[in-house]
Amino acid sequence: MGMHQKLPYGRNLSLSRKNGGGNSDDDNQDQMDIKSLIEALNQRDKEIKGFCENAQKEIKETGKVAEDTHAALELLAKTGSEMQERLTALEQKGARRGKQTSKAKTWGQSVVDTESFKSMADGRLGRTGRIDVKAITSAADSAADLVVTERLPGIIAQPDRAATIRDLIMPGRTTSNAIEYVKELGFTNNAAPQVEGAVKAESDLSFALATANVRTIAHWLPATKQILDDAPQLASYIDGRLRYGLTYVEEEQILLGDGTAQNILGLIPQATAYNTALNKAGDTRIDSIRHAILQVRLAEYRASGIVLHPKDWETIELTKTNDNAYVFANPIAQTQPRLWGLPVVETTAMPEGQMMVGAFNMAAQIFDRETTTVEVSTEDRDNFVRNMVTVRAEERLAMCVYRPESFVVGAFPDTTGG
Repeated sequence: MGMHQKLPYGRNLSLSRKNGGGNSDDDNQDQMDIKSLIEALNQRDKEIKGFCENAQKEIKETGKVAEDTHAALELLAKTGSEMQERLTALEQKGARRGKQTSKAKTWGQSVVDTESFKSMADGRLGRTGRIDVKAITSAADSAADLVVTERLPGIIAQPDRAATIRDLIMPGRTTSNAIEYVKELGFTNNAAPQVEGAVKAESDLSFALATANVRTIAHWLPATKQILDDAPQLASYIDGRLRYGLTYVEEEQILLGDGTAQNILGLIPQATAYNTALNKAGDTRIDSIRHAILQVRLAEYRASGIVLHPKDWETIELTKTNDNAYVFANPIAQTQPRLWGLPVVETTAMPEGQMMVGAFNMAAQIFDRETTTVEVSTEDRDNFVRNMVTVRAEERLAMCVYRPESFVVGAFPDTTGG
């Protein structure tokens, strides 16, 4: 029941060769050779399909592949490999000249590369023989397209806002959904030298029981299963963007959350107002920040950081003397933002025209219940039947502010410079 067919491409495919290289004639000839090889490979694909179908019938009916079919399969494998090698050589030659050529396998090459086909060609395929070939998405995936669209590497991303407020605050972990803690509201120190036998001085220290509830920040987006399987770079990009989206909102919550509904109670709503009585005539923004540092110090805390809007930080950095020399910035030096010996965090989450100075390292703490996680699932609505997945990013955290007096927030006064 063998299948006798003429192999139209056979061994007689003739491709002209020219010596030399690097000129347009050589390029044109190589393109003609590639085209001829591709046409032959496409024709071979049709032959392979016919032989495979016939071989399956033979195995089902007789338990083996007929001799003539076996011989044809061997010829298919040998000639196909030779043509594929020649095609690869031409593609590599074009690549060395800076030409873009297709490197995708044809359907036929995908078949002959399977273990099932090799077993069939060697006569080792039994009654349960089966040839599985991964689907090629479209005809354009074959080598028939000689002009390939140039694709730039990477993905052009949206700008990211550096989220660094968390870096200033003490980290912590929790296994609960809420944290109760004692908050110090004020301390009046009346300690003084005492007369023996007299009533001792009384100081005042007040506390309040506070609760920081664990809040969830999350979002998701849909994606096709194929795109995540076929484009690892895109999958990692989606992962990164989802994580970034969480940190973006997290920073706003840490600074501005009002504590209502599912919002975190942030630093600014709990901070102490800037004492404008410290201002002096002619003060600059630099002076105002120094006054705020003093206010923190007078509350018996030591500031560990400064938070500013990028526009306000630029104004400070551009402060100049009367002869146009920068006061402390060096335009050609790559230095970390610092002012009065403290690190400066510039973030668009901070309201423009305001400053915040505080003892971040001791007066507040972030407790992670669940660190940022990204999960992929088909178990969402009709995802399974549509071959879609849902990608979800989520984190759970709470923040405690132990000493509100250690944070000072206020607007910059009108200034005459910097």
